[in-house]
This record gives sequence, C-alpha cells and structure tokens, in this order.
Amino acid sequence: MSINVENLTYIYSEGMPYETLALDDVSFTIEDHEFVGIIGHTGSGKSTLIQQLDGLLKPKSGNIFIGDINITDKSIKMRDIRRKIGLVFQYPEYQLFEETVHKDVAFGPLNLGLSQEEADERVREAISLVGLDYDEVAERSPFDLSGGQKRRVAIAGVIAMKPEVLIMDEPTAGLDPKAHRDILDMVQKIHQMENNIVILVSHNMGDIAELADKIIVMDKGKIALIGTPREVYKQADLIEQVGLGLPPVMHLMRELKRRGALVSDDVLTINEAEQELLKFINSKQGAIIGKKDAVSGKQDAISDEQESKRSKQDA
Repeated sequence: MSINVENLTYIYSEGMPYETLALDDVSFTIEDHEFVGIIGHTGSGKSTLIQQLDGLLKPKSGNIFIGDINITDKSIKMRDIRRKIGLVFQYPEYQLFEETVHKDVAFGPLNLGLSQEEADERVREAISLVGLDYDEVAERSPFDLSGGQKRRVAIAGVIAMKPEVLIMDEPTAGLDPKAHRDILDMVQKIHQMENNIVILVSHNMGDIAELADKIIVMDKGKIALIGTPREVYKQADLIEQVGLGLPPVMHLMRELKRRGALVSDDVLTINEAEQELLKFINSKQGAIIGKKDAVSGKQDAISDEQESKRSKQDA
C-alpha cells in the first residue's frame, strides 16, 4: 500500500478576517513500508498535513489516495479508513481515560467491531510490542504509571488497531533522554515487526536523520525539500533558511572540517561520525609514526657515518 497526495490545499478560517493558507498545492508519494520524517518550523503545515492524512481535516482541494482509496471522496466512510491509519498525537498520554491499562488499550479494537477475545489478544500483543510487561501493567490504572510508561500505553492503544500507516506527532516530546531513546527504539521495533508505513513528525533533526528513509521538509504550507536524509541535509543553506538546523553530529563534523580537520562532513549518525573520527585519528597517528621513523632513520645514518669515520681514523 502506498500514499499519494495530489495538489493538496487547505485553508483555515476561510472567508474570515484571519483566513490562513495552511497547505498550498502539496504533492508527494510515500511507498509501502517506508519510514518518513516530516520536519518544519512551527506553523509550517506539518500538523495540518498529518490531520489531512487521517481524515480529521478535509482539504479545500486536492486528493489523498491511501492505496487505491481516495479518502477525500465524500462517499468514503472514515471509520473504514481509520482501520488502516493510526494517529498518535503529541502527548498522547493525556488521552488515557479507562480504569485499567488493558481496558484503555482494548478501546480501539473493540470500537472497530472486534470480539472481546480478538481485542484481548491484540491488547497483549500491543503492550508487549511497546516494551511493557503485560502481566505487570494490564490491571493497573494507567494514571499510576510513569510518564514514559503512560506514553507507551497510549501508543499501544493505537498499535492494537494494527494500522497499515502509523503517524506519530512528536512522540518523544517532553521526555528525559533515556525515555526519549526508549521511545525511538520502540518506534523502530514497531516498524520492523509490523512492516508498516511510519510517518514521524519531529523537531529533532538527529532523530529524523537516524530513522527516516525519506524526509519531507515543510515551509509556509509548501514542500521545501523532499528526499533521503543525506540528500536533504546536504542542502544546509536551504535547511537553515526555513528555520531549521542540521543534525548535531553533522554540525560538529562541519565545524571540525572548518577548523582544518581532514574529515568528511557528510555524516548523519553518531556511528558514522565515530568511524570518520577514528579514520582521522589513525591517519594522524600514521603520519606521526612516519615522521618518527624518518627521524630515526636519519639518526641511524648519521651514527653509521660517524662510525665509518672513526674506523678510518683508527686505521
């Protein structure tokens, strides 16, 4: 299944004094199983776009095809579409409401018309998939959990509906570094296990560089750039013009290169930077060893010459 967006336009408060063009003739394609990152400054149109993909907002004009279904068609029942698309809002833990974790995660599957037995099976699977112990948390109140656990439970509620497209809006917002890393690892695991399309909205350039197969850069309701992480981040000047920054590791390598280090600045992840720095360090060490060998060779030659002169004098 793929997603095709064609000439999408959306206007907030149309006909009112504060009318705003939020999306302006946006077109792109997402292939089956792709992991796509959407980035852009505040007000660039990211959140409006993902709400269009889930059918929460209807465009002024344009089409959105999920597979071969045009979800902008007025005859389409959105309940059927939401069996295919799951949307995790920012701070999803604020939407927890049931008295137990099990009931909260089961709400979505039951609302889709699944039997209690089917829903129970999905709940157990989803809770395990987000890295929680079912037996430990299933009968607990979700409000007794830690912040990171609450967020996992909220995500499990969407995963339990087995969406073919999983859309996540800043899933790591407000979390400490460990919980942030845990959520990213969880998202990667879900993508690998479910083999679905994942669309991740984030302000964290490092996260997007690490995870995404494709990046869509939004600016003023338009697509400013689209391509692989390496293709997008090579356009450093344009990235900065639209109010964004480079991934921290790329920024570091660019600065090292500017200061004279013979390193590549075409790196996206910490692992790539580590390999590049090790190459640089080893080359510097090799140069130092080479100089030492040259000095040692000169000293040996001088010693041999002196010894030869002494031998002649003795003779």
